[in-house]
Formats: sequence, structure tokens, C-alpha cells
Amino acid sequence: MLNVSKVNVFYGDLQALWDVSIRVDKGQTVALIGSNGAGKTTLFKTIIGLLRPKTGSITFLERRIDNLSPANIINLGIAQVPEGRRLFPNMNVRENLELGAYVSEARKKVNDTLDWVFSIFPILKERQNQLAGSLSGGEQQMLAIARGLMARPQMLMLDEPSLGLAPMMVTKVFDTIKKIKEEGVTIFLIEQNTTQALALSDRGFVLETGRIVLEGTREQLLKNKHVKKAYLGG
Repeated sequence: MLNVSKVNVFYGDLQALWDVSIRVDKGQTVALIGSNGAGKTTLFKTIIGLLRPKTGSITFLERRIDNLSPANIINLGIAQVPEGRRLFPNMNVRENLELGAYVSEARKKVNDTLDWVFSIFPILKERQNQLAGSLSGGEQQMLAIARGLMARPQMLMLDEPSLGLAPMMVTKVFDTIKKIKEEGVTIFLIEQNTTQALALSDRGFVLETGRIVLEGTREQLLKNKHVKKAYLGG
């Protein structure tokens, strides 16, 4: 579904990504793990079109997208839930969700999509008239993910969905991501909670200082000595 091939990305004269290659197959959940500053969010921004690679290519559903605008990339079926949620706190839950259905095809099915999203997030149905800013941190993260689904994406990119949440809510967020996968949505996940991320994923990549240093199945990475020492505390 997604193929990133030997991508090099710069901020001015400073290189942030070095020959990064990853792939995400249809129906899979793929984790990208790495420490702060490794370049994970930079890669997401490059895929969604907010940054341009200096060299390399990105294809989605066999179409080259690294020369497209973010709006065109989203229209092709990629949605990103950014780190920090970025909700509209003075709008209610339903209004925030409806803003997620800005893709032309999604606008035609907004009511059906709302019903689908509410089936995954029943708490949001209960609180659809409540201001987003009055929700708990975990509920706001649920709303951010649900808003991403309102675009009816074929691939959902999640940037640190468990960041800053209490342990009980982290479990709920990962349970929800599992439900979304079961709905047939392909998921590409950035997450520092390596244990949870790999437990949920089919495959994973390890990004360090802008370079992919490891890739493999969930089982391979969980057993890898470097991953255990650097990310699993073992």
C-alpha cells in the first residue's frame, strides 16, 4: 500500500532522514519505533506532504505522491492523527468529528461515517454535544483518532497516541486501535510505548538518528537484543 524508498529529507542544510525505506502492506498495522529526535515525525510529515524529500520516492497504492500537496494526498486515502491531538476546544465533539470529513467522498457519507465512528467510540456518542476542551486527556485522544477516521482513510497514521495518558487510558487507546484494524483500516503507528506498539503490530521498523537500523516481524523485534536493551528495558 505504502512504499517509501531511499528518502533523504533536510531542514535547510541539516539532514534529518538518511536513505529511509519502509513499506506498509494493506491490512497491516506497522510500528515505527525510536527515541525522541530520531526522525519519526519528520517521516510522517514527509509522507503526508508537509515536507519534501530531496531524493528518493514515496508511492501510495502504486501512485507517486512525494510531489503532491497534502490535500491531494489525503484525498487519495491517507489520514494522519498528529501528536498533541490539535482539536478545536471550543467546538463540541460532533463538530470536531464533522470537520474530519472534509475529503469530498467523505462529505457525501458523513452521517453513515458518524454512525460507524460512534460504534467504535461509544463514549463520543454520549458526549457529542460536549465541548472538546472539557473532555479528559484520554477522551480527547479518542476524539482525535475518531476525527481521523471521519475521512474514511485506507491508511491511518497515528503519531504517539498514548503520549501523556494514564496507564489505564493507554490500554483503552490500544484496544481501540486494535478495533480499527479489525475494521479493515491499515495503520502506521509511531509510538514510544514499544511493548504495546509491537504487541499490536504485524511488523515494525526501528529509526535511530534518521536511519532505519532494524526491521522485522513483531516476533523478530521483540526478541532482538538491541530492541530489548534500548526500548524494552531488558
